Amino acid sequence: MHPEPPQRPGPSQQGPGPSELRGRLAAEVAGVGPAPAPEWLDAVRAVPRELFLGSAVYRPVGTAWSPVRREQVGEQEWLRMAHRDTTWVTQVDGLDAADAEGPVTGSPTSSATLPSLVVRTAEVAELREGETVLEVGTGTGYSTAVLSHRLGAENVVSVEYDPGLAALSAVRLTEAGYAPRLATGDGLQGCQEHAPYDAVIATCSVRSIPPPWFWQLRDGGSITTTVSGWMPSAGLIRLTLDEEGVAHGRFAPDNVTYMLARPHAPPPRSVFFRQEGERRGARVDPKLLDRWEGRFVAQLAAPSAELVDSAHGIVLRDTATGSQAWCEPDGEGWAVHQHGPLRLWDRVEEALETWQSCGAPDMTGFGMTATPWEQTVWLGSPGGPSWHLPI
Repeated sequence: MHPEPPQRPGPSQQGPGPSELRGRLAAEVAGVGPAPAPEWLDAVRAVPRELFLGSAVYRPVGTAWSPVRREQVGEQEWLRMAHRDTTWVTQVDGLDAADAEGPVTGSPTSSATLPSLVVRTAEVAELREGETVLEVGTGTGYSTAVLSHRLGAENVVSVEYDPGLAALSAVRLTEAGYAPRLATGDGLQGCQEHAPYDAVIATCSVRSIPPPWFWQLRDGGSITTTVSGWMPSAGLIRLTLDEEGVAHGRFAPDNVTYMLARPHAPPPRSVFFRQEGERRGARVDPKLLDRWEGRFVAQLAAPSAELVDSAHGIVLRDTATGSQAWCEPDGEGWAVHQHGPLRLWDRVEEALETWQSCGAPDMTGFGMTATPWEQTVWLGSPGGPSWHLPI
């Protein structure tokens, strides 16, 4: 049991208190997707999420991020915000919301993930009491606290890349009454100091599974993460390590993702100009990339390509070679322009046709076989159509 954290001084509160709001949040989480185990809902009821938001978060305003400060909105509204099942961005391009003097532009680099995703990821991981778990990506510390409450803090190791975030999360975890083992460093390298682990669970997305995660697992251990790319789309998967050191798994049905691990993020985007290139008729409708699974297939076929602009038609740009492909209406169909050494649309089109020929399944139609040296995502079964992930 963990004591109720002390309340911050401030104006008298009107409305429900933190405990009641956590109960409402747990009920909301219970209604999202497959019903989680009661023990995870108990953790949501127990962990004071408002502690892990700090003193400010970002709110999207158009294409910018505007800081929202606890002292400005008032304690009651802050508590309501903290106990919504939503993700609150806490850092943009390394700038904490508390340090922002006004709206900023850029990409989120840390957030307090929506509690239902934290719980869902833990459920997919099939974590059991007594298992030692490595969490990659401490972030604000909220998910670390949830794991600690459910599994026991002595069984949780969490590693954070950003030293500032690591220091803040350590303070907040202590304030909330949890004492997991914390480390600062590149989570893609795992945490050898406390290995081996029964399970690795990542609160960041990766383009492929980092080899150290395999090496730091016990025999029969598992890795749970979201495999993502630059389109972007992702699949949530639990991989189990067999006696020969090969990990196998099938993707969960969820269309969810976390932020890409910083070393796996795409390079800074330069000014983009469409090149005419070679023109031909497209065999598949580019609007297939509006589907989560369609983008997932596309990025498997062209793993170094970004989806640059979908507001004016599909535009793909390869970050390695500068090759590009873009589509435009052509009568009752579509035409595609391809420029550069890679024929991006040829690759994407072939993969989409393969996916369609298999019935265009959702994420549960995909699986993965992985070692530290070779990783493939397959469709239907391990012997079916497959694509190699970038190692």
